[in-house]
Amino acid sequence: MNRHVVGDTAVLLGRSLRHIVRSPDTVITTAIMPIAFLLLFVYVFGGAIETGADSYVNYLLPGILLITIASGISYTAFRLFLDMRGGLVDRFRSMPIARSAVLWAHVLTSLVANLVSVVVVVLVALVMGFRTGAGVLGWLAVAGILALFTLALTWLAVLPGLAAKSADGASAFSYPLILLPFVSSAFVPTDTMPGPVRAFAENQPVTSIVDTIRALFTQRPVGTGIWTALAWCVGLLVVAYVFATVSYRRRTS
Repeated sequence: MNRHVVGDTAVLLGRSLRHIVRSPDTVITTAIMPIAFLLLFVYVFGGAIETGADSYVNYLLPGILLITIASGISYTAFRLFLDMRGGLVDRFRSMPIARSAVLWAHVLTSLVANLVSVVVVVLVALVMGFRTGAGVLGWLAVAGILALFTLALTWLAVLPGLAAKSADGASAFSYPLILLPFVSSAFVPTDTMPGPVRAFAENQPVTSIVDTIRALFTQRPVGTGIWTALAWCVGLLVVAYVFATVSYRRRTS
């Protein structure tokens, strides 16, 4: 982005962040469902699930963090939909504002809001007994993977935000993404699943990302899994970015 785009994005980012500060229920609502899953699976189902880990909350947390992000990006689609249908973007077109600044402001807002939600969930997990021996580099690696995952899903969320016919339709985009971790290694080892389900679970993006974060938390070798996780995140990010920007140009041309 050139200097003009960066300046315009910063102004619009400030506008979006002020909306979140004035309505903190957005972040709270985003974090409630993952925390509910965390409590349910640890205290209700955890005793009956055999994972080989010392603590089920340690095993479970990486998947819950991905669910947190998946539930949070629905607000990106919703807010973008409101801006498009409310005429705000049309008004911006009559002003000397970089066209791409609108999208980047929504994407960066999602990154900040999801970071706050993830921190809240991690704090709750710590209270529930989550412990990790990961050092600074390990935490930075986890944060980097989660940031890439957030950016990839957020650019995907831009598409329904632009194309949806209703606010409910824009928000509903996240539902399949929230369910995807349930067919992965997020809650149970994949070797307990029947053949076709196991094949799908082991070859979808959530499993490689969850396994990599889990290895970083437990200080185990990540092996080639980290490259698979990064390939999924970067691949989804590039494809979603291209389709989102093309769709946005068509809508605003």
